[in-house]
Amino acid sequence: MKNLFTLIFLLIVTIVNAQSTTLNVSESAEYKDKEKAINVLTIHTTENGLTGIVRESKRDILFDVFDNDLNKIHNQVIESDSKERYIGEVVYGNEIKVFTVFSPKAKERIVYCHTFNINSGLHSKQKLFEATVAKKRYLFGNRQDRQTSIAISPNGKYLAMATDNIYKDINDYAIRVFDATTLKLIYTKSYQKHKEKYFQHNDISINDEGVVFILGKLYQNGKKEKKKGEANYSFILNKITEKGNEEVSISLDDQHIRNLRISIVDNKLHLIGFYSEIRTGKIKGGCNFIIDSDNFSVASKNNYELPLDVYEDLYGDKKGSRKKEKGKELTNFYIDYILEDSQGNTYLLAEEFYITQTYVSTGMSNGYWQTVYHYDDIIIFKFGVSGNLDWGRSIFKRSTSPSYNAFLKDDELHVLLNSGKNLLEKDDGRTKVSKGWFESSSLYDIVYKSSNEVIYSKIQDNKGKTYYEPFYGTYQDGKFIMMSSGRKKRQFMILQ
Repeated sequence: MKNLFTLIFLLIVTIVNAQSTTLNVSESAEYKDKEKAINVLTIHTTENGLTGIVRESKRDILFDVFDNDLNKIHNQVIESDSKERYIGEVVYGNEIKVFTVFSPKAKERIVYCHTFNINSGLHSKQKLFEATVAKKRYLFGNRQDRQTSIAISPNGKYLAMATDNIYKDINDYAIRVFDATTLKLIYTKSYQKHKEKYFQHNDISINDEGVVFILGKLYQNGKKEKKKGEANYSFILNKITEKGNEEVSISLDDQHIRNLRISIVDNKLHLIGFYSEIRTGKIKGGCNFIIDSDNFSVASKNNYELPLDVYEDLYGDKKGSRKKEKGKELTNFYIDYILEDSQGNTYLLAEEFYITQTYVSTGMSNGYWQTVYHYDDIIIFKFGVSGNLDWGRSIFKRSTSPSYNAFLKDDELHVLLNSGKNLLEKDDGRTKVSKGWFESSSLYDIVYKSSNEVIYSKIQDNKGKTYYEPFYGTYQDGKFIMMSSGRKKRQFMILQ
């Protein structure tokens, strides 16, 4: 029976012979990590090769600096309050700015900026502003939608922060612009202020002249996504300066869109994301709204159904073709990365995320609910300079934790993740990028050429070696650095 099962298994799947990665792989010396950090907030490498890492624990913010060989040369523990929470960060030059909001009382909020200078190792904490909010609400909305509330201009001169100030009798939203060096407030501007209509922030961008672009949903009646089957909102792009505010409304026709992201190509604003014909949370295809910056209006609106390659990568040749023909919509994908290459092409990457709960019985009428977080399939879209969709692919995977990272090197897209030691090619053409129950794991580099060709490359087999987590990594000046897992001993892998 065992031999029969093995034979059947071999008929169903074939081991994919992944080539060795073309990236140069090296590792740093091992070091002891005395701090019990929970999350890596950000990693940044300066032009002179120093790497700064910011992490958080239950009570502290941890700041480490590593030299060119990734030997630790500086460590600082910044005490924080249990009522102080991380809300975001920006990086520029030699500095990492980490933002926190402190809630001393139910309706009081104080926003701080922690500035870490990687070269000098110095830290400073400065209060940006105070605010009063409605009970049980923060200033920065619902972070589950992965929206961006803080941005720095490309030249590092301006810092913009979007907040929502919602009370019982009015919805009010504000943008604050600061001098990024001194953190002095330049101006505050209110926008989308209305007694009834609710605005949900999506993305923010600020240019070198200090002009802020705020993108989000303006709900027409209440906060429900749909009214009588139609979208109960339109997307609004606000252009805010110290002197005024312009806005353009983006009609969705019969579409439903969870969120959009801002991408700037050749000084044109591209608002890109996914659309559905059923409801938000589903995906029929990709969309790209191009804004004419001269008269601040919608220049073009482009919709692209999911390419056949996306379906076939997820479901196989025959089943994928049937789903494509029927217009099958995908579900629960969230945008993670917007990457731009040297030619002006834009890559959009989104991961499937959802939560399940299972009741686990421990006997004698006792038990508990077990929550499982699913980080599964990945969708990849490449938009050309003109805004057209060049191609779309997907990765068929399963994971229960944030698992991948992506970067562009020499105009090739690299997707890093851990999977089973042997990638399996099923008889329907799919390549399964997941780890079996009793299988050891390997670290992979999945490379997408600009022409849509995909190459599976192996970096290392993890058994007996240091296990690295690509999700907590950073790409800077042709070099990707990621940290190992573990509590006591740490190490870095460098890919270049």
